[in-house]
Amino acid sequence: MQAPVSRIQHDLRNARRKDHRGAWLAALALGVSSLFILRRAREAERANPPRGNFVEIDGIKLHYRERGQGQPLVLLHGNGTMLQDFEISGLPALAASRYRVIIFDRPGFGHSDRPRGTIWNPRAQAELLQKAFDRLGIVRPVVVGHSWGTQVALALALDHAESVRSLVLLSGYFFPTFRLDVFLLSPPAIPVIGDIMRYTVSPWIGRLIWPLILKRVFGPSKMPARFGAFPVWMALRPSQLRAGAAETALMIPDAMTLQKRYAELKMPVFIMAGADDRMVKTQHQSARLHDVLPHSELRVVPGIGHMIHHLVPDQVMEMIDAAGVAAP
Repeated sequence: MQAPVSRIQHDLRNARRKDHRGAWLAALALGVSSLFILRRAREAERANPPRGNFVEIDGIKLHYRERGQGQPLVLLHGNGTMLQDFEISGLPALAASRYRVIIFDRPGFGHSDRPRGTIWNPRAQAELLQKAFDRLGIVRPVVVGHSWGTQVALALALDHAESVRSLVLLSGYFFPTFRLDVFLLSPPAIPVIGDIMRYTVSPWIGRLIWPLILKRVFGPSKMPARFGAFPVWMALRPSQLRAGAAETALMIPDAMTLQKRYAELKMPVFIMAGADDRMVKTQHQSARLHDVLPHSELRVVPGIGHMIHHLVPDQVMEMIDAAGVAAP
């Protein structure tokens, strides 16, 4: 009568041992992955050291690069990237012949700090940048924002209108819409769970889908060969993945907040987007903002996608020049 019970107990003990072995193997795999990710992050930072300067505001270090002389021109990159995105596009080189060009790594990207105690929505970033403007002597710049950077540019213009000469908004997201990518890409910003993801699986997933991301952001055009110089593993560092995920999560609520104030904008606003943008619908975003701002100028470029500054930098430069002379 005892034999069946003994066999059951024996089977249960074996099952528990297998479960423990499985848990230990999973923990070991995560640990090895974490060490590898940390090593790749350090290698990426050594290969791409800060090549600009730092300005410290309220204990937060902002990395920026500056070139040229003349009227100030500030460039604000989109989500998930860094100032190299603008540099590789060639736009700063075009502008430097007649502008003082300043490109910032926004908080948490590139080599800029992003303290965890702050919700870095567009208004918080605009406040930090305005203080950096004061410290660096950047007086009434033309402010160019691309993608998520357009929200920061708008917050600057709305909260510090006297400090911004004009706006150039490239491929922007201005009005809330349902976006599946928000739900898929936000989890790495969740405390604890997101921390584990960012140091284990998220960088691998990011590297695996990198070609698909490039196809989506550049399509329908081909990616320019020069973009091959973009430091992929800098963008896949755990710290930058957290910043990117947080901004993805904030995108819709921030657009809901900002849209209530667009009518306050009195300065010249130049809006530019690709007609075939696969990331944001130009008709629902850029064209709609133009309708809200009758004094704005809109240029929609046919056959062009989201990375408009890479694909038609000369046309972007024309918009910047127009913005530079549009206000006294």
